[in-house]
Amino acid sequence: MIKELGPGLRLMVAFTILTGLIYPAVMTGICEAIFPGQSNGSLVRVDGKVVGSRLIGQSFSKPEYFHPRPSAAGSGYDATQSGGSNLGPTSAKLMLGVTAKDSSGKETVSFDGIEDRIVHYCVDNGIPYDSSIPLSQFKDAQGNLDDVKLIDAFNATTNPLSFTPKEPIPSDAVTGSASGLDPAISPANAELQLARVAKARGVSPERVKTLVAKFTRRADWGFMGEPRVNVLLLNVALDQQFPVGKQQSADASAGSKGAIAR
Repeated sequence: MIKELGPGLRLMVAFTILTGLIYPAVMTGICEAIFPGQSNGSLVRVDGKVVGSRLIGQSFSKPEYFHPRPSAAGSGYDATQSGGSNLGPTSAKLMLGVTAKDSSGKETVSFDGIEDRIVHYCVDNGIPYDSSIPLSQFKDAQGNLDDVKLIDAFNATTNPLSFTPKEPIPSDAVTGSASGLDPAISPANAELQLARVAKARGVSPERVKTLVAKFTRRADWGFMGEPRVNVLLLNVALDQQFPVGKQQSADASAGSKGAIAR
């Protein structure tokens, strides 16, 4: 019996070494030599410091940056918990959002919802809108929109809040991707954010628009996928060319460098 098992055991050891050690080592070496950037995660560096990956979305909320798609990955943009909301288009939770009470009994946002995101997108980017109730009634003492009040108003059984933008809002501006880590936004989404970013950086919209066009990637092979703008690469370029609070000439801005501060 041992004699019969011998060939099988030798083959198992041989293929374990071949496919478990030699093959991965050879493929890793080839990838490192031919595609060093991609094989190491397509990392983006600023002044020698890794600030992210061009393949993984991350949060940007300051007005001087282009904002990514919403994310349901973990608490948001968590690469260890990639995933979507798993809510369908007829879900009231997806559209209107929900609140919950924490351990102290305080009402907090459990899920913001598309309607709440539309409100913020319009306010942040100066998009005109019609609202059945003045938004001033939903602001806190600091003048910021209170999401709990907004969500409660959208879910009200009598006279719920009705909010209608006067311009079309790109779907990717208010909906997350299946992974929650989409690194890109649509050109239409970037176009609507352009004026806000230009104002925050003290430069003309035309100069920012030129930079957006530079980082707009067309559909692969002309038909695979959609045109998109990589948010991280664009924001890094903004910091390098148009530092916040320092309106510079094209020559001076070309040599400037800065780190990402979201």
